[in-house]
Amino acid sequence: MLTVLGFAMIATFLVLIMMKKMSPIAALVLIPALFCVAVGQGAQLGDYVIEGVGKLAPTAAMLMFAIVYFGVMIDVGLFDPIVRGILRFCKADPVRVVVGTAVLAAIVSLDGDGSTTFMITVSAMYPLYKRLGMSLVVMTGVAATANGVMNTLPWGGPTARAATALKLDAADIFVPMIPALGVGLLFVFVLAYVLGRRERKRIGYLTLDEVLVPETETVLVAAGGGGTDTNTSTNATKKPVGGSGESAATGGGDGFQGLDPNRATLRPKLYWFNAGLTIALLTAMILELLPIPVLFLLGAALALTVNYPNMTEQKARIAAHAENVLNVAGMVFAAAVFTGVLTGTGMVKHMADWLVGAIPAGMGPHMAVVTGVLSLPLTYFMSNDGFYFGVLPVLAEAGAAHGVSPLEIARASLVGQALHMSSPLVPAVYVLVGMAKVEFGDHTRFTVKWAALTSLVVLAAGILFGII
Repeated sequence: MLTVLGFAMIATFLVLIMMKKMSPIAALVLIPALFCVAVGQGAQLGDYVIEGVGKLAPTAAMLMFAIVYFGVMIDVGLFDPIVRGILRFCKADPVRVVVGTAVLAAIVSLDGDGSTTFMITVSAMYPLYKRLGMSLVVMTGVAATANGVMNTLPWGGPTARAATALKLDAADIFVPMIPALGVGLLFVFVLAYVLGRRERKRIGYLTLDEVLVPETETVLVAAGGGGTDTNTSTNATKKPVGGSGESAATGGGDGFQGLDPNRATLRPKLYWFNAGLTIALLTAMILELLPIPVLFLLGAALALTVNYPNMTEQKARIAAHAENVLNVAGMVFAAAVFTGVLTGTGMVKHMADWLVGAIPAGMGPHMAVVTGVLSLPLTYFMSNDGFYFGVLPVLAEAGAAHGVSPLEIARASLVGQALHMSSPLVPAVYVLVGMAKVEFGDHTRFTVKWAALTSLVVLAAGILFGII
């Protein structure tokens, strides 16, 4: 009964948000509350919610202060050189823009934190997508999928969880998987190229005619950037695919700015201080010197104090990013209701047990492949903690009975991460869709098929190379 209701609750949630019948926050709260009553545990709803909120509170705190920190870094101009470099590469070609999104997301993902990746990627690429009239779900889909592949880094979370759950060395799990993950990342770049071609076919080959417009007028401000849109007279004109207007897109190489180069929030004299602070913060995060929420709390406070010593300016910067903070934190706490009910009622355990029990006995010798396939739906419908600490040991035990190494099981368990990063139970995805101003249902409808395909490519590569 709990198994059926668990799947029904998840299906109801996904259908309602994809059909836009409910907002994600309302659906994350009301649907699990209704199903909690349906299973006869309505009296325990408060306990389940408080437990869920308690588990996700550190994540919410981390996201709140991370948004403020990186918002301030965008305001002061830390990422302007990166943005200009990307825009010079992308020019006004939709193919280059989408491929550039994938490359940027993959590079920034090296820090192991999805929220950081999405904040930087969206801040850099959002203005260009808006200016060219490109689909924003293409941006969110490519960024999430690229980050999902890179999320398997030993300091990213899943690999460490698998190693802990099965008492293995993280390096023994991750290093042999590098070729398969490399193929997965290459597939993301190919996917970005294909989606870019589709966008180019839809909107044409665009050029921004900046010869007629002073460079300072051709500007856009990223979401939360703290300025105003001053692009009043730039013309975007269609050219045939492969046309000759490509060089004009950059106005002599640096004309189209993604961030207003004259915004009042810039602090060029403090550039190296801010760069050093960010590097130190990311290093401390990777080395786990302090809990991540504490690091971002300290980093945000220090960044505000040094860059904006005036109290009025500090309040203005916090207010500029308050909308993103509220949207993301609200979504995380709403997700806590969903995960609290799913776990507290026992639905998630019954669902996992049913899936594992449904594996035919003849598949025993192929448990690594089975684990890889199961990692797609299970890491999408469950938290990584639930999957790696609750389900993976059971799969490993079943595999061991047929002579399958726990290392193979652990490696196969990483396959589903490309899809996992778009799960409604991943707080970082709300940073992505919130900053990109994309409906979560639209993102889900577009991304799930491509992310699942990427995961299957990683699995196929693992099998082909003899890793899984």
